[in-house]
Amino acid sequence: MMYNEEQENYYQKMLANSISSANPCDEAKMKARLLSPSYYEDLKEQLLIKYDGKKLTDIRNASVVSTDYGDTLKITTTEKIDFKIEDNDFKSQINHNLKLLPKIGVKKEENLKNSGYETIESLKAHDAYGDIASKFLERIDDMSFCEIIELLDNNKYSKKCRDNLIKCISLTDRENFKFMDIETKGLSNVPIILIGVSEIKGNKIISSQYFLRDYSEEEAILDGYLSHLDEDSVHVTFNGKSFDVPFIRNRCIYNRIDANLDLPHLDLMYFAKNLWKDQLPNCKLQTIEKELFGLEREGDVPGQYIPGYYDTYLSQNNIGPIVPIIEHNRQDIVSLAGFLERMYEDVN
Repeated sequence: MMYNEEQENYYQKMLANSISSANPCDEAKMKARLLSPSYYEDLKEQLLIKYDGKKLTDIRNASVVSTDYGDTLKITTTEKIDFKIEDNDFKSQINHNLKLLPKIGVKKEENLKNSGYETIESLKAHDAYGDIASKFLERIDDMSFCEIIELLDNNKYSKKCRDNLIKCISLTDRENFKFMDIETKGLSNVPIILIGVSEIKGNKIISSQYFLRDYSEEEAILDGYLSHLDEDSVHVTFNGKSFDVPFIRNRCIYNRIDANLDLPHLDLMYFAKNLWKDQLPNCKLQTIEKELFGLEREGDVPGQYIPGYYDTYLSQNNIGPIVPIIEHNRQDIVSLAGFLERMYEDVN
């Protein structure tokens, strides 16, 4: 079989991207380094040297704050942001989604629309669905944002119209979004090391991070986070429905803290897979940052190394290993705001 020059260049590039090739490229070498535990051991040693003798309050924007459960460390970062959610007249769009009514599925909706019933409003004149449509429209006008989210999320056909869960964010104030992420000592029944929450205030995004200086402060960092929530809050996370919020709830129970975490929740991991899976290698948070936003982190510490880094911080009384953990968490919660705005633009 004969190879032309284009094919040859393609195969050479493929080989260069493999660390096992004779002449791997710099990118392949870096990828291999970032997959190596020894790289993160070396990084930890460098951090211990760099921050030797430094205190937690030497971290930029860090201060000790009081909560109802004692003192803890809070890191507050303020950045400019251009976060716009243009009005999309969402309640009018709901009116066109006949599947929100009981006993109307995809096929039934298609048949009704072919018969001239384009909206729920028009169904008020239908013999079979008139009463249901009238009651639904009366209720929708008085529904809170939380109730609308619940209505859309619980509808059995919601996967067919999942975009509506992003479109409906125009119905709430952007100040209500709580972009949240946690770092933990493991996957279950262990303390939370760090809780971060970002909030939009005017043209700024303010990140508040509560760090566990030692194990006795977990109640304080939980209380610090809970102080940001009220009845209008909306959790915005990446895999937070399955992990972060249930984890916080369990730690609140363990620490005997009364907390209402039953809030509207937008887990952007599911929307990312729905919207972007065909244009990305995968739908991991940092892949989205790199491919869609041109952001590439430097000196980042992956989640699997965070417990070990935290142990070293405690055992050596050196803040070095936790500095990149705090930055990792801050970047996660700020990125979520960009993801949500981009998703809203895409679905509208």
